[in-house]
This record gives sequence, structure tokens and C-alpha cells, in this order.
Amino acid sequence: MSKRENKALYFQKLTNYLDTYKSIFIVNVDNVSSNQMHQIRFALRGEAVILMGKNTMVRRALKGLITDRPEFEKLLNFVKGNIGFVFTNGDLKDIREKILSNRVAAPARAGAIAPDDVMVPGGNTGMEPGKTSFFQALGIPTKIARGTIEIVSDVKLVAAGTKVGPSEAVLLNMLNISPFTYGMGVVQVYDDGSLFSSDVLDVEESQLVNNLLAAIREIASISLAVGYPTLASVPHSVINGYKNLLAVSVASDYTFPGSEQIKEFIANPEAFAVAAPAAAETSSAPAAEAAAEEEESEDDDMGFGLFD
Repeated sequence: MSKRENKALYFQKLTNYLDTYKSIFIVNVDNVSSNQMHQIRFALRGEAVILMGKNTMVRRALKGLITDRPEFEKLLNFVKGNIGFVFTNGDLKDIREKILSNRVAAPARAGAIAPDDVMVPGGNTGMEPGKTSFFQALGIPTKIARGTIEIVSDVKLVAAGTKVGPSEAVLLNMLNISPFTYGMGVVQVYDDGSLFSSDVLDVEESQLVNNLLAAIREIASISLAVGYPTLASVPHSVINGYKNLLAVSVASDYTFPGSEQIKEFIANPEAFAVAAPAAAETSSAPAAEAAAEEEESEDDDMGFGLFD
């Protein structure tokens, strides 16, 4: 098959996937082996498909679709580096878990960027004392114990985001430490025209509700402060207006059904104070009578005398 036919086939496949699936994971495949890729494809079978391709070809294909589907222009900014696409209509959290779950440990290579801090644990290394200078050159405190080199305490050898030096790589390999794990990583998620970080998938529904309520409170407070009514502030305005109406009624001769009881309470608070204990006594009277009857029944000894 010619190069032109390969390109046409790729464009057709990409177009078909974009029409078939509503969600896309833009994934990074740095240091992912062909065997890992095969295992990930197998894990996603029936739920998602993976499409790889040269970035120039991907950009050209997307630009050809933008005229009719302008929402795909958002994808262009992320077509760089060693990336691919995972198309799916399934649950995004489940698909992401399957994408990220296949990871393999790998030894440190000189020049590689450390994704995390690399620690060298304290303890006996089993190496001969002649290699002490090698540890000293890397700033690792050691001592000789039972004729071998012992690392005094845990040491951070490589910081996250920095390159692994040749000496660090040699030491890690000498200690049989494989500090890195490599696998497919998620760069961005495209879903129904929206592009977002995969971290959004970890947001719980309760957190969304709390954020929404907080936003509503902010809008309501701003609306009340500037005197501009909004759907969020109208209930507060109504309640505040009702409070003001009650205050006017209490301070004047004007009365309406909602203010009658308040005005009566202010005018004659003793009546309410007397009514409350009386009600309490009334409610407690049946209970007292029941207790008395129970006590009498216990005194009767169920019809038997003390010496019967």
C-alpha cells in the first residue's frame, strides 16, 4: 500500500472514530513498550479503541474536519510530543483506570526525567569498602559495617522533574533499584465538545453541590449589596422585605395577619409566660396519674400478702 493510500486510510479511520465516539482521552505514550500497548488494547477491548499516528498527519486530518466540526480545534493544541487517542463511549473513570493501570517498573537511565523523587534507603549495601568514594561523590553518608558499606540514612538522590545523571543511574543499578514505572498517561479528556483535565473525573457529586451552593451564596450577596435582583437574591429580598414590614407594623398602629401575634406578645408578654407553664402542667398530669396507678398496682403484690 502506498503512502498516500495509508494517509487516506488513516483519515477515514480518524473521521469514523470521531463520528462514532463522543469521548476522547489524549494520552502520552513515552516509554510505553509495544507489549504494554498490546495489553492496554486487550484491556480496553469492547469499550474503547486506541489510535496512534504521526502528529503532522493527525493535525492535517483534524484541520480538514474543523470547517464542519469546529469543536475539534481544541484538540490541536495537544497534538505534540508522543501522544495518541483513546476513543470511547464508556464510563470515563473506568476507562481512565484501565488506561493507567498497566505500568511496569524500569531501571533509571541517564538523562531520563524523574517523575517522582528517587530515594536511596539506608541500610547495608553489601558492597566492598573500596567503593566508598563513589558514595561520597554523590553526597551519600556511609560507614563500614562488617566489612561492607552501609548507608547511614535515607537520601533523596534525584528530585522529581530533574534529569538522572550518569553517576546516579550507575548507583541505582548497582543497588538494584528500579525507581520509575512507565505506562500510558492521560494528558486531557475531550467529552461532548468540552476539554478538561482528567483530575475533574475525581470530583465527587457532593463537592459539586457544595461548590454550586457556595457560588449561589456569592451571587446572592453581591446582588443584595449592589441592589440588583437575581434569581439567587430574590428569596433573600422577599424575606428582608417581610422583616421590614413586621418592624413597621410593630412600630406603628398598622396591623396585618402576620404581625398580630408579635404585637400581642409585645403588648402582653405575661400572658404568654403564664400560658407556657400551664400547658406544661396539663401535659404532665396524665403522666403523673399513670405513675401513681403503677405504684398502687405494685403495692398490691398482685393479690398476695407478704406471708401468703
